[in-house]
Amino acid sequence: MTVASTFPGATGLSEVGIYDWPGADGAAGGSPHMHTASTEAYVVLEGSGRMETLDSRGFTSSPLVPGVVLWFTPGTVHRAINDSGDLKVLVVMQNAGLPEHGDAVMTFPKEHLRDAETYRRAAALEHKDADAGLAAGEEAARRRRDLALEGYFALKEAVLKFGPGALAEFHARAATLVASKTGTWAELLAAGAAKQAETTRQQLQSLDAAETFYLSKASTTMGKRESRRIYGMCGRIQTWELSDN
Repeated sequence: MTVASTFPGATGLSEVGIYDWPGADGAAGGSPHMHTASTEAYVVLEGSGRMETLDSRGFTSSPLVPGVVLWFTPGTVHRAINDSGDLKVLVVMQNAGLPEHGDAVMTFPKEHLRDAETYRRAAALEHKDADAGLAAGEEAARRRRDLALEGYFALKEAVLKFGPGALAEFHARAATLVASKTGTWAELLAAGAAKQAETTRQQLQSLDAAETFYLSKASTTMGKRESRRIYGMCGRIQTWELSDN
């Protein structure tokens, strides 16, 4: 179990070591992608790099150095680049549960975005354990990253040439790919962010009436970082296990 299920604000929390694998353009990093329903934030812990984004402003490259906090809303195509070789970030993800249930769509070439099954085959990783030492796991993660870069380079070129409107087709294809998942997402939202917001609303009503009974239920939760890392889209991911403390 990870912090994602009960962390404040129903957000997800993970530590990501951005891939140091060079891409076709020589820049090392992860698989470009976007989120369809969640805002993502990067808190840079160590190392240095860049975040390339394609959004309503067009193409932007933002520096990633310790002390920087950068976030982007749904629809922002983003590519994390690891310039120092040791770029590590804390990722805070809105709507915990949605990203884990397919909120993200990678920038594969169009032929891999035709339908959900075609996309699934391109995106699937048989071996996700990044610490198992299996060559097949890293090879598959690299293949997926390179496929996402192929589509990203074409998308970036189109945005630079024609402006942000060039993202419309990719946005439409992504929406079609995730449409069947929104029922599950609505349930996750109701049990997560919406439930926490309603709890706060009720607490404010209690305070307004000078009722403090809910404060007697105060508790503390501790999380411990897992020793196991998995292959993610941007890099090797570590999450936290919850304790009963």
